[in-house]
Amino acid sequence: MKKNVYHILRGKFLISDDSFKNWRIIILISILAIIMIASSHKADQKVYEIAKLTNEVKELRSAFVDKRGKLMQLKKESFVEAEMKDKGVGISLNPPTKIIVKPSE
Repeated sequence: MKKNVYHILRGKFLISDDSFKNWRIIILISILAIIMIASSHKADQKVYEIAKLTNEVKELRSAFVDKRGKLMQLKKESFVEAEMKDKGVGISLNPPTKIIVKPSE
């Protein structure tokens, strides 16, 4: 047992006669580790992108609600009346009349 541990620590398993098997396994494990690390980095990038887009959606939704509230304020009759009074236009006291045009025969 002590001899096997000593051989592993010295690296003799890499230079012995049947070391080709060991090198194949080491290379395979190395490639799998690189793939796993790359996959992990890709997943982290996706998480950061999702968080960024979520914050952007929240900001845009907040801006939408704010603009919609301002639009509702601008559409109120009292607001329009006050703005037009400054320009000298007031509400008509007479209701509108409908003009009917008969087609010429």
